[in-house]
Amino acid sequence: MAELVMPKLGESIMEAKILRWLKKEGDMVAQDEAVLEIATDKVDSEVPSPFTGKLTKILFPEGETVEIGKAIAIIESGSAAATATPAAAPVVEQTPAAPVQTQAAALTTAPATTASAVSNTDANRFYSPLVLNIAREEKISMAELEAIPGTGGGGRVNKKDILAYVANRSNGTATSPTAAPTVSSTPAPTEAPKTATTNYGANVEIIEMDRMRKLISEHMTKSKQTSAHVTSFVEADVTNLVLWREKWKNKFKQKEGENLTFTPIFIEALVKTIKDFPNINCSLDGDKIILKKDINVGMAAALPSGNLIVPVIKNADQYNLLGLAKKVNDLANRARINKLSPDDISGGTYTISNVGTFGNIMGTPIINQPQVAIMAVGSIKKKPVVIETAEGDYIGIRHMMYLSHSYDHRVVDGALGGLFVRKFADYLEQFDINREI
Repeated sequence: MAELVMPKLGESIMEAKILRWLKKEGDMVAQDEAVLEIATDKVDSEVPSPFTGKLTKILFPEGETVEIGKAIAIIESGSAAATATPAAAPVVEQTPAAPVQTQAAALTTAPATTASAVSNTDANRFYSPLVLNIAREEKISMAELEAIPGTGGGGRVNKKDILAYVANRSNGTATSPTAAPTVSSTPAPTEAPKTATTNYGANVEIIEMDRMRKLISEHMTKSKQTSAHVTSFVEADVTNLVLWREKWKNKFKQKEGENLTFTPIFIEALVKTIKDFPNINCSLDGDKIILKKDINVGMAAALPSGNLIVPVIKNADQYNLLGLAKKVNDLANRARINKLSPDDISGGTYTISNVGTFGNIMGTPIINQPQVAIMAVGSIKKKPVVIETAEGDYIGIRHMMYLSHSYDHRVVDGALGGLFVRKFADYLEQFDINREI
């Protein structure tokens, strides 16, 4: 007999909701086979079994919110594996409800916290991000939240507690535990009057935002509220790069069994540029600039659902072009089939978004918090261009592309932001057409 526990899904995540049991009591489960689906305010995941055995007992029903590390099921194994074993790393499901560090292109960052929003720094007891999110959405003050009785471990307020409070409050029956009276000159808060339902007219379809779209919305809004966005643009002549790829893409497909896209070439040039301007590879914590030594490049990827997610290539500077190509294809393929792990979408230090994939010539990308900059590459178009030579100028047909670099002006000045995108363009323009892959 062994316990299947609620797995750890990130440093700030303390609990998760059971969305659906994929197995029922009495079913046999194989090692690494998904047993249930769970959700947090950042990710939706499948929890696999750490070993082969029989699911003898489900400890929590669907819809229940359970603390990380708590047993959620009992699995009986006939092998030595019956020793309690932590659950394997969950797999992120980019179903209507994923996290992700997604960007208008991105995003795995907690929702925005305003000066008036509740947070653990103001609390006398700990609250999970999920509970704080609900409190913010329902406009529950910290004083009000502190008065809600908790049924979780150590008296903590869990999701069930706060949702019950919200339901009672809307019915006018919310109660708080008896506490010693306090003297206050501030009048007691009164419930805001209920507003009438909005009339959208007859010829409309009302679509509820899915969980992932809500998180993207929060992440994008937070980024615009947090960072002073500035965008610089450069047009690059990528003719040599295009011709080189045309020469090698079929050979690469035959040899490696994979496609050779432009993305790994862009990431290779981006890594070189970050090494030239390491101050761009940072985040901001209050008035402290946190320089990152690792170069972890996030690449925005479209999902079949229409949402976006940002898988991260960790230590991208340690890969050659062939290695980057394989890594890009692996992450992109697993994103399409909903098989990314939480580690695959966390830890990014700089993000690149290929808006050219959608036929756009340029864009103004929103920074993927807590990073301070993001690069967007547009579609490659043939254009007549003035070509300067020692013998004189002439007009030729070249492959041209716009680059858009958005950066946080609180940390990155125009000189650094502008020189960075210019240097990135230089690396693309100076691509060696005679190199071997």
